Amino acid sequence: MSRRTRRTLLIVAAVLVLLAVAVFLRSKAPPEAARLLPESDGILYINLAPIRAFAHFKKLPPPQRVPDYQEFVDATGIDWERDIDQAAIGLHRMPDPNGPNGPVAYSMVLVGKITGQKLNSWLDAHAVSREMYTGHTIYSIPSEGRTVRVAQVGYDMIGVSNYPTPEMIHSILDRHRTAALPFAGSSLLQQHFHDVPLLSLAWGVGQIGLPFSESGNIRIFGFDLPLASDSTIIASAAPALSVHGSLGSVQLRVEEIAADEDTAANQAAAIGTLVTVARAFTGPAGGGRAKATLQQLLKSAEVSQHGERVVVTATLPASSLPGL
Repeated sequence: MSRRTRRTLLIVAAVLVLLAVAVFLRSKAPPEAARLLPESDGILYINLAPIRAFAHFKKLPPPQRVPDYQEFVDATGIDWERDIDQAAIGLHRMPDPNGPNGPVAYSMVLVGKITGQKLNSWLDAHAVSREMYTGHTIYSIPSEGRTVRVAQVGYDMIGVSNYPTPEMIHSILDRHRTAALPFAGSSLLQQHFHDVPLLSLAWGVGQIGLPFSESGNIRIFGFDLPLASDSTIIASAAPALSVHGSLGSVQLRVEEIAADEDTAANQAAAIGTLVTVARAFTGPAGGGRAKATLQQLLKSAEVSQHGERVVVTATLPASSLPGL
């Protein structure tokens, strides 16, 4: 073998190794939509594309839309339920929960068939002001006493924020320029994305209880959870396939990071008691699909403690989910 041939083979081998490393790193990296989010107190993410592949939404009756939303669909041709493939949401705690901006603001990155001239025309018609930033037009839309800023980030991606100032939508556009870096993103994402189970289609990290908080406590399904809204939580939903390759169930996992092991032990005991009480409260089987789903969720729920972490797991059969 000549020296030139060996050199060529070494170069090809090195390129293949680099490509393999890049693919591996990309598979471990957070989704791009989540990496574009600004600094926040909590992050929620959902990948709707594979969920649609599992579900049979065509079997469901057509949704009843409010007039304003129907007008938006007719004008833009965009239906959020049909056309959004991914959604990443950053939650921002407001300093005054009783102020004009409420307890929490959000910043979102939406991916799907949701951009185009029709959307820009609708935004332009409804905007009270516009700002040019790094070559992007940011539209300011009034909504329920707040200002919602919207910008087309890429050909299939838009950024949205109702934060009181434009810094969050600016951050989304700034991060888009470095999105090729697989481990770019907010400090919260860098700290906790490795805790999210592999193949999760929906997950949340950080203070994700903020939207469910009432007087500082988290309230879900009518139950007050023994968690503060500023608790650090990692929640996820991952599919479990049947032997036939269809969706068999959804594995739910919620993990709280407590201050120390003693606090975690107390939290685990309190949550375990709440699950037991909730099982009794929901009563026997029957009472509609929503109640049956909650009963199945509580029946499979398990609470465990691992050091300073409290983990709650549950399983939902695919048959309990709409469209499946």
